[in-house]
Amino acid sequence: MKVVATYAIKGGVGKTTAAVNLAALAAADGLRTVLWDLDPQGSATFLFRVRPRVRGGARGLVRGRRPLDEAVKGTDVIGLDLVPADFRYRTLDLELDAMRKPTRALRRLVEPLADEYDLVVLDCPPSVSLVSESVVHAADLLLVPLIPATMATRSLDQLVEFLDALGAGGHDGAAVRRPEVLAFLSMVDRRKRLHRELAETLPKELDTISEVVIPALSVVERMADERSPVTVFAPRSPATAAYTRLWTEVACRLGLLEAR
Repeated sequence: MKVVATYAIKGGVGKTTAAVNLAALAAADGLRTVLWDLDPQGSATFLFRVRPRVRGGARGLVRGRRPLDEAVKGTDVIGLDLVPADFRYRTLDLELDAMRKPTRALRRLVEPLADEYDLVVLDCPPSVSLVSESVVHAADLLLVPLIPATMATRSLDQLVEFLDALGAGGHDGAAVRRPEVLAFLSMVDRRKRLHRELAETLPKELDTISEVVIPALSVVERMADERSPVTVFAPRSPATAAYTRLWTEVACRLGLLEAR
């Protein structure tokens, strides 16, 4: 089982959109997939028409009162399950802080899913926090969306600094395992010169940035109305083609295509 986390320090960059569409594509490829919506805002949960509620909330999960697999719900996408968001996840930092070895908590929670799933996708809240540390320790790959702006790489630099610090010792003093990082440009409008230039130059300058570019298209915005991944309701759209290329790169990096 592999774990991919869509992660960004700031919000509004296409993190949840990527998580939802990549999870749907993984399921379509035959991988047993579960998406865990860790964001208290619950955008991914809303898109899959699932009630944003987990019995026991954050405390029940991290303290072992309820196994994670008991919180799993089905979705309309064949082969894709969901651990829904819960507004009580907003206290997840506090719950983790009260534990021994909190940076290992999320990994301990997802490990038992290995018998049922090939891939876990974590849709993470935008932050630098104890939750972030636990996500980093759990993930095999961090998928990082970047908006095409002059300071586009600043958030990536901040993430690298964060990972370097965790390598020296996390919140509990122990070094946190470092996942692979793959960034990609999101919400790219090729009518804008700066967007075109950054889409062309950044992948050449930094090998951690994918050449795949996710376009800013109205069909992606329709996900909120359709309450479905764009890869499902608009399979022939340029957005679906872009997410498919991104998923292929992610799957190849993790060896998932060979493992099917």
